Amino acid sequence: MNLTEIILIFTIALILGLFWQINQLKENRAQEDQIVHLKENLQELRTRIDLLIDANRLSGVDLKNDLNRDLATLRTTLVEQLEASGRGVRETLTQRLAEIQLDTSNKLEQMRQTVDEKLHATLEQRLGESFKLVSDRLEQVHRGLGEMQTLATGVGDLKRVLTNVKSRGTWGEVQLGALIEQTLTIEQYSKNIATRPNSRDIVEFAIRLPGQEEGKPVWLPIDAKFPVEDYQRLTDAQDRADLQEIESAAKALETRIKAEAKTIREKYIEPPYTTDFAILFLPTEGLYAEVLRRQGLLELLQNDFRVTVAGPSTFSAMLNSLQMGFKTLSIEKRSSQIWSTLGQVKTEFSKFGEAIEATKKRLDAASKQFEAVDIRTRKINRALSNVEAVSSNSSTLLAIDLDDPDEDSKPEGSST
Repeated sequence: MNLTEIILIFTIALILGLFWQINQLKENRAQEDQIVHLKENLQELRTRIDLLIDANRLSGVDLKNDLNRDLATLRTTLVEQLEASGRGVRETLTQRLAEIQLDTSNKLEQMRQTVDEKLHATLEQRLGESFKLVSDRLEQVHRGLGEMQTLATGVGDLKRVLTNVKSRGTWGEVQLGALIEQTLTIEQYSKNIATRPNSRDIVEFAIRLPGQEEGKPVWLPIDAKFPVEDYQRLTDAQDRADLQEIESAAKALETRIKAEAKTIREKYIEPPYTTDFAILFLPTEGLYAEVLRRQGLLELLQNDFRVTVAGPSTFSAMLNSLQMGFKTLSIEKRSSQIWSTLGQVKTEFSKFGEAIEATKKRLDAASKQFEAVDIRTRKINRALSNVEAVSSNSSTLLAIDLDDPDEDSKPEGSST
């Protein structure tokens, strides 16, 4: 049962009590009506008496006095009855009104207590829920403020990086190094190296290319540049759609890129120790796109300064191409080694064939010697089989036969 139903029940009970009290008042009002009716009857009686007096005026003064006394007595009696009845009605009304007031006060107090209890419980529940909700929201806001503070710190760090020349250079160098390390091995490039002999100008990165002589590589210089001030002015002018400012900022950016390319050519390019060109790395695609948008700028940098401009995506493609070239050179070098090994195997195999031929000849000679030994063995066996019939002269003859080479060629079974 909710608060609304309770209030409705108490309201209905109060209305029923009021109806009961109204009925009581109606009963009292009926008594008042009787009093009024009595007054009217009294007035009518007086009127009739007056008429009788007028009609019987001649009856005498005594009759009139008697009537007056009777009327006075009747009046006094009626007044007393009316006053008594009025006092009773007033007392009854006062008592009923007091009871109604007390009952109404009690009902209202009960309703107030019930409403207060319900309101207090509901208020506590709502306040608890609201406090919990506010606490959760405050906690979320606190976390959001912490994240915003962290983000603001990161933005501040990034701003310091982008506004400091050395930090910007370091950021571009780190990005360049990450791209190179992802594609090439440590043997295929070098960091912070002087590509020109007897020079103190150190380039950030240089790719090691195979040279004409073993152990003397050819270096491909790569330098990262980030002219953020010129680029920022250009993007701000583009946001404002100020054509004059856009053209001015674009020319300033073009001049800055040309100056950087000239510096790279003078400091790092020195054929045959290096390639006849170098790479200028721009760490953002937006900056690279603005350089591409300047008509004829790339051709001028390549022809006049021998510098190729590359953004992150194009530089990754260049590194992949170089990696494929390194693999091709490695395969060619391995192929040469394989052909050299095969030539050595061919030479050794020829010598092996000659050794086998010589061994075969020796084996043939040994085989003939074994055949000769076998023939002599058979002759000895034949001689031993006839030893009992052979005399001492035959023994001498046997010794002569063993030394006779012509006997070796006679077939087995011929007579001696």
